Amino acid sequence: MRRTCALALLGALSHGTIAASDSLPRGVGPEFARFYTGKATFACIANPSITLESSQINDNSCDCPDGSDEPGTSACSHIDPLSPEQPLPGSLTGTTNTSNALPGFWCANAGHIGNYVPFMYVNDGVCDYELCCDGSDEFARVGGVQCENRCDAIGKEHRRLEEERRQSKERSAKRRRTLVKEARELRRRVEARVIALKDEIKDLEIKKGELQTKFDEVERSERNRVVKVEGEGGKIGVLAGLAKARVAELRGALDKVLDQRDDLQDRVNQLEEILTKFKEEYNPNFNDEGVKAAVKSYEDYAAGKTAEKKSDLADTDIAEMMKEDGEASGINWAEFEGSDAGDVDVVYNWEAYLPRPVSDFVRDKINDLRVWAIANGILADSPKGTSESRLVTAARAALDAAKDDLSSKASSLEEQRRDLEKDYGSDDIFRALKGKCISGDVGEYEYELCWNDRTMQKSKKGHGNTNMGNFVRIDKELADEQERADGKSLGKGERIVLRYENGQGCWNGPNRRTDVWLVCAEADELWRVSESEKCVYKMEVGTPAACEDVHHQPGVRAKDEL
Repeated sequence: MRRTCALALLGALSHGTIAASDSLPRGVGPEFARFYTGKATFACIANPSITLESSQINDNSCDCPDGSDEPGTSACSHIDPLSPEQPLPGSLTGTTNTSNALPGFWCANAGHIGNYVPFMYVNDGVCDYELCCDGSDEFARVGGVQCENRCDAIGKEHRRLEEERRQSKERSAKRRRTLVKEARELRRRVEARVIALKDEIKDLEIKKGELQTKFDEVERSERNRVVKVEGEGGKIGVLAGLAKARVAELRGALDKVLDQRDDLQDRVNQLEEILTKFKEEYNPNFNDEGVKAAVKSYEDYAAGKTAEKKSDLADTDIAEMMKEDGEASGINWAEFEGSDAGDVDVVYNWEAYLPRPVSDFVRDKINDLRVWAIANGILADSPKGTSESRLVTAARAALDAAKDDLSSKASSLEEQRRDLEKDYGSDDIFRALKGKCISGDVGEYEYELCWNDRTMQKSKKGHGNTNMGNFVRIDKELADEQERADGKSLGKGERIVLRYENGQGCWNGPNRRTDVWLVCAEADELWRVSESEKCVYKMEVGTPAACEDVHHQPGVRAKDEL
């Protein structure tokens, strides 16, 4: 607890302490100088109707209700000082003030940075170098305490740290500018991809229309081109189909019989092994006629088995029969099947014997005539269910491929458009971090943050990984955290918060979620992870993406972030 000045000493200081300099009384800050200069009398700042003699300033007697007559003593320390939210005195004329019009005792701190010290610290016998490095707040030397002026050394160290801080902020800002540049390039690529996809889709729609028209024409022109005789492929084709089906049926039956044979053989082998062991281990001196008869029967069985005639049909022969069509039989079923295998097809392939130019001319004219005849109802369409020609199949395949390509391009275009609409933060900066991950060890777990993707908790003991949330959105919140000794702190002010939700469910609890609080740093670092409530986690992460791209301004104290 701060010590107050002795009464005797305060009385001795009541005279001759008005001016700390030629123009201002001790303890007056530069922004309040206008209230203390150029006047024969002094008017209380917040209560100007009360006027005092200039000799009453810093006389260690609190004469103004707002304490403004004692800027250089602790006489009015019982009055609450001016809060930062209050306006500068001068707009308070005619009002009643319940706070001290001054924020504190002003230390000029030449060589460092001027600062206000709470009035209760004035002449309390303690050197407050962190606030008043010039020692002017202890001018009375209470208790023999004399505070030397350390502003040169403290100011030098402060400037060194500020320079390091400035350079670090510049490096962070430079890294942020690099990320912004990368993000812009990535966005430009997406935009270019969108434009390219639009052009490709437009071309594909035209191509699809052309292929659809061609398919319709080919389908009409190819109908009834091949005469059908009692089904597909004529009589030979029908017989070949029946024979092939019967062969397949018999092959399937043989396969089942082989499976049953193998199962029975396994059982026989098991029984023979049991009886062999029984024969070898039974006691022949044991007078049991049943056992002896069983052993004798097995010996006869074993002797007969050695003389057993083996089948002429070896397993290799059976395997040869089980091969696929054509491999064993030598029959090429394709020659007897298909739309081109009919036994009267050769009659309709006569144009194949014509010279190529003549053949093409004749075929085109016949196709045009057939299409015209079908379109006008003169020639009937092919019955439903019959196979189509290879030309129709090829036309359909080309049309289907164009449809699939068009559908794929349309899906890709929609995906790219959604990506352009996503919130990647200011300057699209998190687009440059998308797909990248950082991790850090905290206790028995390793935690991982994947930008715009998910957060994970990984056990170091091999107990598996836990999804702590999937990325949902970007928010901003005010942080009121105090600066930590290690400098890695959220600090006070508005912060970017990434929301990761709908993670793996907790046992008997909700799904996990993670709030990732970001602060400016030179590199991506996961600092801390805490569980604020059940299954709700808080990650503190340093990243250049959270920095402001500002240049250092001399004489202006920047917000401490690094």
